Amino acid sequence: MSDTLYHECGIALVRLLKPLDYYLEKYGTSLYGVNKLSLLMEKQHNRGQDGAGVACIKLDMAPGEKYISRYRSVEKNAIAHIFGHINGPFREIQKEQPEKLKDVAWLKKNAEFMGELLLGHLRYGTFGGNNIESCHPFLRQNNWMTRNLVVAGNFNLTNVEELFNNLVDIGQHPREKADTVTVMENIGHWLDEENDLLYYQYKQEGYTKKEISPIIAAKLDIGNILRRSSRYWDGGYVMAGLIGHGDAFVLRDPSGIRPAWYYADDEVVVVTSERPQIQTAFNVPAGDIREVKPGHALIIKKNGQVYEEQIREPLERKSCSFERIYFSRGSDMDIYRERQQLGRNLCPAILDSVSRDLKHTVFSYIPNTAEVAFYGMIKGMDDFLGEVKKQKILALGGDLDDQKLSDILAIRTRAEKIAIKDAKLRTFITNDIDRSDMVAHVYDITYGTVKAGVDNLVVIDDSIVRGTTLRNSIIRMLDRLNPKKIVIVSSAPQIRYPDCYGIDMARIGDLIAFRAAISLLEERNMEALIDQVFEECREQLNRGNDAENVVKKIYAPFTATEISARVAKLVTPDDCQAEVEVIFQKIEDLHQACPNHTGDWYFSGNYPTPGGNRVSCRAFINYVSGLNERAY
Repeated sequence: MSDTLYHECGIALVRLLKPLDYYLEKYGTSLYGVNKLSLLMEKQHNRGQDGAGVACIKLDMAPGEKYISRYRSVEKNAIAHIFGHINGPFREIQKEQPEKLKDVAWLKKNAEFMGELLLGHLRYGTFGGNNIESCHPFLRQNNWMTRNLVVAGNFNLTNVEELFNNLVDIGQHPREKADTVTVMENIGHWLDEENDLLYYQYKQEGYTKKEISPIIAAKLDIGNILRRSSRYWDGGYVMAGLIGHGDAFVLRDPSGIRPAWYYADDEVVVVTSERPQIQTAFNVPAGDIREVKPGHALIIKKNGQVYEEQIREPLERKSCSFERIYFSRGSDMDIYRERQQLGRNLCPAILDSVSRDLKHTVFSYIPNTAEVAFYGMIKGMDDFLGEVKKQKILALGGDLDDQKLSDILAIRTRAEKIAIKDAKLRTFITNDIDRSDMVAHVYDITYGTVKAGVDNLVVIDDSIVRGTTLRNSIIRMLDRLNPKKIVIVSSAPQIRYPDCYGIDMARIGDLIAFRAAISLLEERNMEALIDQVFEECREQLNRGNDAENVVKKIYAPFTATEISARVAKLVTPDDCQAEVEVIFQKIEDLHQACPNHTGDWYFSGNYPTPGGNRVSCRAFINYVSGLNERAY
């Protein structure tokens, strides 16, 4: 994705089911759990580079012994910083008392993060400051083990204001309105309620206060707590939580918007935001790794019992298709195949654009995350050329000779590495003119790959969001090769609507497809439609959960081809010599490539929750009102 776009977040949970000395004996290290968590987080670093955090709970510790540890970092290399901090004391033990590294009981009592239950989080912040207080896991502390709560998640909720007010109505005084704090206090309230319920039940049965605590730990109904907590949540979420005595859960939203995968055997339970990381860390086949079902929670009891429980009624599955196009790592076998298919699906439109003249067409990709879709596009072109070669051979009939056959077989797709991003180039200059010149040179170009004035240049990107980098950098760079035509291809459809479930697209006016539609309305003297939709959006915000996404009407007068043509005009610099065309994936072709991940609201406007429709309307109101603020 050539435009910078952030996305929340990644989680990794490890629950060791055997006594800690089991792992020392079998795997030769007392840090088995910490090492696995480190690997799982490092393999998910694509999901969060603004910060990270780790929490650990030790089971069955005596009163007065520390049993919860947490460490967070917003350093540039946050994961390395965290595990450097965690491993530091063990290195000291190695130097001073090496025999203690094999004394698991001593380590558990004296060393932090030497526990059975570990939770890691990686943060890409779509909202809020990039500071240590914004980093998960969040911790709600209490002197009663079963009231301690650790929470980390990959989520955005659309109705934080409503949830905040609900907490106020029950008598709480939350310290801020951030969605993570609101969610944690919401779960914490019902955790307290569950504790109180069990306490008074067993008190009436004659148990002493000291006897009641372990009973509560055994009887705590995590499913009931989550049902009451999440009743009014609207959004996309995977919420992971640890209770002080050792219960744990991972809750997924009813539409399955955000991803969660888990693996369990008799040694370990592990949960991550992506599947290949579990395959890599534990060397298990993909078939042994399962998704947490939408609307369900994976619950891990302190006694080692593991099960899924339905928390909310599952809705129509609308898993985020951006996970497949861009965010998740392409090492997943299904995502790799899907991204290749996305590239293949674009071939007919590309062939029309270059008049099927592949002899004079060069193919490339920007940025590196578009590489797999690029391979699919090249394979599609190879299939086309295979048919061309066959027809040429058949047409020669008896006139076929060795040279003619060699000439035909030599026809192939021209694929090149056109652009290389200069990771060290920093656009720190404050003067706007000088800074624009620096931005235009963020990518280095490979000269000599394009025949000036003769060749077409086709470049595939994951998606086109704002178009800023295209106009200010990429197209200017490509034009220096003097191609006859530049074709920018997006493996994603036109992004027309804001996202509110975890991707940094909260302002509709930032989206190049939206600006294209507004430009066409203004050009055709249809500005009255903008005012009409503005009034309808205000009405929709008063309809609560019955709100509709009336912003769709802004696009209704135009075909997708018209929008694409206007996008091409908007991203073409004034001094560009080449003709520029922009081709987007069709929504139906996206669904064909990713049939199990049909969440497409940013393309179609079909939001899976009522809050999404309200966010779209609010974003449009903000745009027309000139308010440069988030819509949720």
